[in-house]
Amino acid sequence: MDFDRIARDLLVALRGRRSQVAWSRRLGYRSNVAYAWESGSRSPTAAETFRAARRSGVDLAEALTRFYGRPPGWLDTLDPASPEAVARLLEDLRGSTSITDLSRRSGLSRYSLSRWLAGQTQPRLPEFLQLVEAASVRMVDLLATLVDPATLPSVAEFWVRLEARRKGAAEFPWTQAVVRALELDAYRALPEHAPGWIAARLGMPREEEDRCIEFLCDTGQVTRAGTHFQVEALAVDTRRHPDIGRRLKAHWTRVAADRVEAEAPGQFSYNVFTVSEADFEKIRELHLSYFHALRAIVAASEPGERVAVANVQLFALDGSTAESG
Repeated sequence: MDFDRIARDLLVALRGRRSQVAWSRRLGYRSNVAYAWESGSRSPTAAETFRAARRSGVDLAEALTRFYGRPPGWLDTLDPASPEAVARLLEDLRGSTSITDLSRRSGLSRYSLSRWLAGQTQPRLPEFLQLVEAASVRMVDLLATLVDPATLPSVAEFWVRLEARRKGAAEFPWTQAVVRALELDAYRALPEHAPGWIAARLGMPREEEDRCIEFLCDTGQVTRAGTHFQVEALAVDTRRHPDIGRRLKAHWTRVAADRVEAEAPGQFSYNVFTVSEADFEKIRELHLSYFHALRAIVAASEPGERVAVANVQLFALDGSTAESG
């Protein structure tokens, strides 16, 4: 991705129909800073960009809530357009990924990353976007909370494909597992793609394998590379569409129930208990920490030998409004 171009496109979109001079004055600058930003001779910091978004009419608290899927814990105490909030956002996206690994993924220096994550200095907008993409693969989703991605020439086509993949994931939920199966070393070791091999490996209907492969090819998530299919897509995040996320969670919960009924191998545990509201919240945070740690292990795991599902569930049975993990 050309993060410099994406940054310039975003700044133009935030300005809208205003002239560069008028927009610069609205932002509180005496010079024509909009021209400097959009020409690429200068770049605003991430915090300056968020402040510009606010001046263009974006509700930053609502935007970040949509990006996270729920209000981040620091939103009540920090201004979303402050350097401190930017550092917290980046730290959240980083999760348990080491600075060394994050540097390798992003191509940014460990020294700079350390200072940005600690809030000691501020990343410029292109670097901020580059870091968000490396840490979460959700840079375009973040842009979508600020402007309509269709107005950004550098990402408009990618956004259309991404939305198609998300909506298709609800209709073909097994595609998530099929993509992972195509990454298995055992699949790559086959002389050639063997129809039905994935279905047998995953315990899914053969006709569903065919439907998933067709959909993945149609949406550019996999391509035929010689004798095998090759994965082209990254993870499809559904937090922007909670209804799709719910349908996928329900699908994998049903798959787990089917495996329990069939006495299939796996770790299937439950515990029904009485607990205080405070301890329920502690358990919820523990579940979230576990899930973040799990994702970090998965991201760094080699070689590809197993396709697995981790269902992490916690919910109140007594009609409480407490959130589930």
